Amino acid sequence: MSPHLHDVWFVLIAVLWIGYFFLEGFDFGIGVLTKPLARDRTERRVLINTIGPVWDGNEVWLITAGGATFAAFPDWYATLFSGFYLPLLAVLVCLILRGVAFEYRHKRPEERWQRNWENVIFWCSLLPAFLWGAIFANMVRGVPIGPDKNYTGDLLDLVNPHALLGGAVTLVLFTFHGAVFASLKTVGEIRTRARRYAAGLGPVAAVLAVVWLGWTQHDTGNGRSLAALLVAVVALLAALVMNRLGREGWAFALSGVAIAAAVAMLFLALFPDVMPSSLDPRWSLTAADAASSPYTLKIMTWVAAVMTPLVMAYQAWTYWVFRKRIGTQHIPEPTGH
Repeated sequence: MSPHLHDVWFVLIAVLWIGYFFLEGFDFGIGVLTKPLARDRTERRVLINTIGPVWDGNEVWLITAGGATFAAFPDWYATLFSGFYLPLLAVLVCLILRGVAFEYRHKRPEERWQRNWENVIFWCSLLPAFLWGAIFANMVRGVPIGPDKNYTGDLLDLVNPHALLGGAVTLVLFTFHGAVFASLKTVGEIRTRARRYAAGLGPVAAVLAVVWLGWTQHDTGNGRSLAALLVAVVALLAALVMNRLGREGWAFALSGVAIAAAVAMLFLALFPDVMPSSLDPRWSLTAADAASSPYTLKIMTWVAAVMTPLVMAYQAWTYWVFRKRIGTQHIPEPTGH
């Protein structure tokens, strides 16, 4: 067995997070846009229906990333989930409430009932979109980890300018990604409006991303992470150009590339650490130190080699089946008062 199998699993976990943020990014963005972009209940339902068949499948990537981390890097998992317990709990609660809101919103026709669940969708999309950026900012920048490899800080240690800026970047970038996706999946006035929102959000996302990723590159980056940063910036600017030209498919693909490259940049800046210590570099968790036994990693590799293509093929098929655009003409008139 290769002595560097733990490095392979570090890459695989990075790929899982890239897939999660690519897919759940526009998912969160649609949720955030249900308030500013949609003008009435019918348009809000159009937006929700664009992700209706796929939102739960998108979250599988998060479950898989968490499970893979637990199995391949138990020390990383333990330190991350104990140190970041409260923000991760907030994300989990939001994802649960958001899923309930998607299922319950249409159960009754009354406007108040639907509006309340739409508020849940909005806030439970906005908060995780922000928190993921703050969590990853802290994870890459480093947190207080003691000589026993345990997190020694508190919640306030996770609240810092770098983390807050990271949260703002993911929130705006995901919302831009969602606006591009909405323009790709809808017809009529809402499609035109989504393109305008994307045109306004894109430059803000680009500026914030350049500042935050540049800050991260300055503190912990290397040549590989710099290359990923440049790809992210170029792809984001190209997505803006394609959106302005009305090439919505290209705009969506490029905004996804920007997100993928930005997440890759963070993992490239992080490696070979998995949880840097801000107290002493010697106390940082590395991929080699935090990994499971070679036998465990070998078994996991065989399972992943068989199951990953099947899961990806099924999810691709789902997106293909539900590829058609929708508009307000496809939504029945509300009957509640």
